[in-house]
Amino acid sequence: MVLDLENVTLKRDDVQILQNINWQIEQGEHWVLYGLNGSGKTALLDIINAYNFPTSGKATVLGLTFGKVYLGEELRKRIGFVSASLQGKIYQTDNAFEVVLSGAFASIGLYQTPTDEMREKASGLLEELGCIGYANREYGTLSQGERQRVLIARALMADPSILILDEPTNGLDFIAREQLLDSIEKLANKANSPTIIYVTHHIEEILPVFSKTMLLKSGEVYASGQTNQIITSEILTNYFNIPVHVRWENDRPYLVKNK
Repeated sequence: MVLDLENVTLKRDDVQILQNINWQIEQGEHWVLYGLNGSGKTALLDIINAYNFPTSGKATVLGLTFGKVYLGEELRKRIGFVSASLQGKIYQTDNAFEVVLSGAFASIGLYQTPTDEMREKASGLLEELGCIGYANREYGTLSQGERQRVLIARALMADPSILILDEPTNGLDFIAREQLLDSIEKLANKANSPTIIYVTHHIEEILPVFSKTMLLKSGEVYASGQTNQIITSEILTNYFNIPVHVRWENDRPYLVKNK
């Protein structure tokens, strides 16, 4: 079991942020976490990353149960996390190769001398994610899509057991989005891929490789299970409280608002 949340609740100043979250992820599964703004996605990710502990309930991530062992850095080293907040912390003058190498040390900036093995691995990841052509360019000169690819490569340097991609296509145009999604799909299909949790509020970004989906609404699990059974016109009409239609093309869903 990669993730096991049982009746997890989170309160802040008597405000209920999450309520009775039950979510189990098995080894080899790739999930979409879908929710609109304010649904509680960030709070849930903070619990998975051990930045927050549940107010009640039981949380076990990668075999570590909150409250029984010290988590913090030990757990976060085993989780690759790519988010908008991380993008803003990266030094703009570091080149892409240096940014990826820093992932081996879980540091912002490269302060230690990487081994030849680390350099070889970083080059391989840059190649795999289509970044090798701009490996020597400064991070600050890269496009949004190029930065996201570099950050994913950086996250993979530590061989994480879980890779969380938090709204990775934000700010990308259609072409850059589809190119990044292609890279993510190839990564997810690899035999040694980490478990991927793909966080989004765009239905059309749900790739065929994400066979499981959880809908989060107002801090509660609205629906969870096989993607093709969750992403339906009926369920999403009730979820959004407006009539919508789900159209499937090439095993990907597209959302249309009914008139």
